[in-house]
Amino acid sequence: MTSDKPYLVLTAADKAILESYAAMVPNLGEYLGEGYEIILHSLENLHHSVIQTVNGHYSGRANGAPITDLALSMLSQIEQDQSHTNICYLNRSKSGVPLRSSTIPIFGEYQRIIGLLCINFYTDIPFSSVLKKFSFESTTVQPISPELRENFAESTDELIETALMEIKSVIMEDRTISSQNKNKEIILELYHRGIFNIKDSVIKVAALLGISKNTVYMHIRNLKTKE
Repeated sequence: MTSDKPYLVLTAADKAILESYAAMVPNLGEYLGEGYEIILHSLENLHHSVIQTVNGHYSGRANGAPITDLALSMLSQIEQDQSHTNICYLNRSKSGVPLRSSTIPIFGEYQRIIGLLCINFYTDIPFSSVLKKFSFESTTVQPISPELRENFAESTDELIETALMEIKSVIMEDRTISSQNKNKEIILELYHRGIFNIKDSVIKVAALLGISKNTVYMHIRNLKTKE
């Protein structure tokens, strides 16, 4: 009979951190695809360490399963390494399938390792299944409008200016929007993109559009009222 004595006593903050990882794991699995097995371990109780899984059927693990000897070995290596980095390595499943694996430490309060995120890629998955994730016909991939692009700016000022110029070029060409409403539509689109979450963005946008910051605030306020 195994003991339920805690291996590590977790604080409330530790548990909240692990819960946030547990909520993230299914989404990470959806993004990576069916070839990836993801196992989240809590170090509170090694006899029932698994608290979240994706594609756990590969190794037969489910929530409540114990930690493995390999995971313990990886934990030992990470603890001995002062950089506390993750470990990537080649591995094999029970049936001999080659795996590309990674063990990532999860740090909690007081910089203790409180959990492990283990990711295994099963190399025998058909290549067609891997490519399916890159198809716009996939039901799990939401297509993005051709007008939208991710901006990799070197500063928030550059990010604001680039986003504004992109939006402005589209709205200025839209003849269905009257001249007096164009700035309003630009501001609304910036709002929907979350640009106004950036500090001093209202002042920056007002200067770029050649209007007062009060006008920008007015349009944002009116939008919030409608919402």
